[in-house]
Parts: sequence; C-alpha cells; structure tokens
Amino acid sequence: MNSMNRLSRLLLPLLVLLISAGIAWLAIANRPEPERKKPVSDTVNVEVMPLRRQDYLPQITSQGTIRPHTETTLIAQVSGTVTELSPRFNPGSFFQSGELLLKIDPRDYQAAITIAEAELAQARLRLAQEQARAEQARRDWERLGEPGEPNQLALRQPQLQSERAAVAGAKARLTQARLNLQRTWIRAPYAGRLLEKQVDLGRFVSPGTVFGRIHAVDFIEVRLPLSNRQLAFVTIPELYQGQEKPPSSASPAATIRTEIGGRQYSWPAHIVRSEGAVDPRSQQTFVIARVDDPYASREPGRPPLKIGQFVEAKIEGQTLENVFVVPDSALHAGNTLFTIDDSNQLQQHEIEIIWRDGEHSVIKGELDEDVQLVISPVSRNLIGRQVEVTRTQQ
Repeated sequence: MNSMNRLSRLLLPLLVLLISAGIAWLAIANRPEPERKKPVSDTVNVEVMPLRRQDYLPQITSQGTIRPHTETTLIAQVSGTVTELSPRFNPGSFFQSGELLLKIDPRDYQAAITIAEAELAQARLRLAQEQARAEQARRDWERLGEPGEPNQLALRQPQLQSERAAVAGAKARLTQARLNLQRTWIRAPYAGRLLEKQVDLGRFVSPGTVFGRIHAVDFIEVRLPLSNRQLAFVTIPELYQGQEKPPSSASPAATIRTEIGGRQYSWPAHIVRSEGAVDPRSQQTFVIARVDDPYASREPGRPPLKIGQFVEAKIEGQTLENVFVVPDSALHAGNTLFTIDDSNQLQQHEIEIIWRDGEHSVIKGELDEDVQLVISPVSRNLIGRQVEVTRTQQ
C-alpha cells in the first residue's frame, strides 16, 4: 500500500508535465500567421490647382438701416375740429401728391372770408370818397386863385394815404382769411407713405398740433459705414464746391439684402454721395446708397421695405487687374502659400494679400503663371521634398 502511494506521487507530476507540453504544442501548431505589412512610403500626396492671373471685382460689404430721404411732420396751422380723414391716413398706407389727408371744420374760416370781403368793400368805398374830396379840394384851390402850390393838408393827401392803407390792410386780411381756409385742408406735399398717426375724427386741434409723420416713396436711402481700407477699393462720389451733384460715372452699383420671414430678398441700389464728416470715434466714412422705387412689386411675394429696417449691402469696388485669386484653404499661417515645381518638390512663398471676401484671397506677387498651387493641408517640414500630386480644376 505504501509502495502504491509512492508510485502515485511520482507519476502525478509527470502526467501534469505531459498534459502541459501537449497544450503548448497545440498552441504553437495552431498560431496565426503574422500579417505581412507593405513597406511604408514616405511620399506625401497633395492636391494642387493651376494658378492663373485674372481680373477681379471686389464686393465691399457694409450694413445700415433704411431711412427716408424726405420725412415731414404734418402740423396744424389753424385751430378747429377734425371733421374728415382719408381712408389712407393710416400708418403704412400710401398716398399721392396733392391728395387730401384730413380736413378741419372750415365754417369759421369761411365766415372770416365773408367778413374780410365786406371790410375790403367798405375800405374801397371810403378810398373812393376820399379821392373825390381830394379832387374837389384841388379844384377849390384853383378857383380861389391863391398864389403858389397848395400844401398836402389842403389837398387832403394824408387822408387819402390813410384810406389807401386801409384798403391794403383789408386786402391782406382777406388774403389771410383765404389762406386760413386753405389750411383746413391738409394735403400731401408729395407721393408718400404714412409713418405715424396722432389725430382722429372729432379731435380739436390748435396751431402746432401734430397730425402725423409721412415720408416720400420715390426712393429711400441707406447710410453705410466704410473703413479706410474699404475706401481704397471703391470709387466714392465726392461733391466739391460749385457742383450740384457728383458725376454719374462715380456712382458704384450696390445690392441691398435683408431677411424677412426666413427668406432673403434683394434690391438694386447705387452709391450717390458721401457725408461731409468722418465719424470721430470709429474713423469711418459714411456713404449713402439710394434704392429707387423701393415699393414697386417687381418680385412676386417680395414685401416692401420698412423705414428703420436693418439691411446688408454689397458695393461693387474697382476692378483689380492681373491678380491671383486663391481659395482661403490654400493659405497657411495667414500669408504663406505652397507650390510644387517641375520636379514635384514642395516650395514655400510669402505673399501679400490685398483683398479678402471670406472665401477667397486676392494676391499680387512674383509667382509664375500656371504654377501649381497646393490647396490641401501640408507641413512646413515637407519643404524641398518630393510629393505626389493630385490635380483639380477650380
């Protein structure tokens, strides 16, 4: 029994060793084949486009608000009760030049005209009587045969001048009465639109009462700020002493854009003048863009412009001739470009940017026509190394 136990203790470790060896053999025999990788190439692929000279028309961007070129406050010049309002005397309504907007009770002023006419008739009668007396006084003087010339008092000249003055005063009062009657009819001084209404039917008004505010609709204006850099690329219509208006050739075209109800709308415009002073805080110059006939419904569904509405403007600048226009993606560190030479080696160029529009940059430099411009990201560490090229047309 003891010999059996000793044999078991000897055989058990051997059995464990045999099993472990078998498992190790199976693992080695069934190991996966190692993946054979291709040798890594150190050549970098870049995307290029040909660089060509061209003429470029910059678009100067600015912002402003719509404002009327003519705005008028309607004010009462006579007192009375408002007895009539035009259906178009409501904010936002359009009206034509000379159209009756509202009416004040005219009866007091019609009566004043009748009274003034009667006073004028009486003054003319008194003047005629005094003229007859003056003629009679001259004849009496001549009949008496008095030596010398009669004095003014003897010929009733002061009385005659007084009656003439009375007639002139009566005429003036009649003119004033008729003018006051005309002022009871408030008419539009031009074709326009009502901005604000401050009276209604039955309201008693006195001189100085504000009826409302109106503005002209033949064209509107937008006040646009331009920086000194932007001024270098646009022709500003400047007015000099002795000129009535700037030459039409100095009126750059512009486009006014705004978003209304989630949709973009645009109106053609042009720059008509610049203001006579520079903003002392921003050192910007303000130019005035004019939009003609802004309320005509030329574009279906386009709403009319509103006074005070915020808009963006793009102004056509001066044509930049014989320049390179490159995508901003080709720029590195602000003012660096990469090109490839005939040997497909990467070259670096420091350039001067003269204009940017948010997507492209305009440059002038010593680069050659049709040089291959790198437009994909690259590292400066590759300068002078050979690269693989993928050409694109842009």
